[in-house]
Amino acid sequence: MSEITTIVGQRLRLRRQELGYSQELTSEKAGLHPTYIGQVERGEKNATIESIEKICIALDLPLEDLFNKIITTNPQYNTAQKCYDLILNQPLEEQEELYTLLKNIIKYKHN
Repeated sequence: MSEITTIVGQRLRLRRQELGYSQELTSEKAGLHPTYIGQVERGEKNATIESIEKICIALDLPLEDLFNKIITTNPQYNTAQKCYDLILNQPLEEQEELYTLLKNIIKYKHN
């Protein structure tokens, strides 16, 4: 599947896990089959926008948040995307710590 399919699936899985939902509960709330939820999360299915919307509603995840800062065409930005996703998927307190650490590393490298 495409890179965007993988990124969307990962983000949906992370949100589901963040809420403590099983794939079964998510599928119930979304009105979709549990197998389909798993396939979307693994990037195996190219879900329709309608299905993605149903999953987002079930996960209380605005579509704009799901698709925020997805960059797939420029290799330079793909690394930035990976960093963004890595930090975004940490608790808020850890995000702050990682941001401070990153700033200090950059500052140190430039001195």
